[in-house]
Amino acid sequence: MLALELTDTKDFMNKLLKSPLFDHFLLQEGTITAGASYVIDGKINTGFYTEEELTQLHITGYRFLPFSMLRGNFFDLIKGKKAPSSFKFVFMLSPENLHRTLESIKSSFTEQDITGIFLNIRYQNQLLSLTTGISYNIFSVDKTLENEWDRMVRQFLTNHEIAFEEL
Repeated sequence: MLALELTDTKDFMNKLLKSPLFDHFLLQEGTITAGASYVIDGKINTGFYTEEELTQLHITGYRFLPFSMLRGNFFDLIKGKKAPSSFKFVFMLSPENLHRTLESIKSSFTEQDITGIFLNIRYQNQLLSLTTGISYNIFSVDKTLENEWDRMVRQFLTNHEIAFEEL
């Protein structure tokens, strides 16, 4: 697991809420605490969408919605002169990106071995942090996937000029 402080809050929030940078992640959960608390469960309500709509939206087989479909809601809840007291976003890789990630690092793990690969973004006590995580369906002492995921996240942040320091 990697724990980072994101040191330029304004720049990061612009990239998170005003650009498509994080749109390819699925949103497992988002919580914002301001004048009231808002909790958005990213789990797809399968009864809401027809099979045709799921196909058109490219979310067939997904358990959670892409952040792109919810980003505007979060922007509306956060925008304003006063910052929220806290917020938390739990992002995970889509099935396609999980497959590509495992393939690119030549991992011995399969997609069935992994429940999810996560980015957790939290703002609390005026500290913006990002942590990584992996949830497994199996027991393993092998940490190579976690180390590679941490490396990939550092590279992603660096490539997109997101300032960070390790905690």
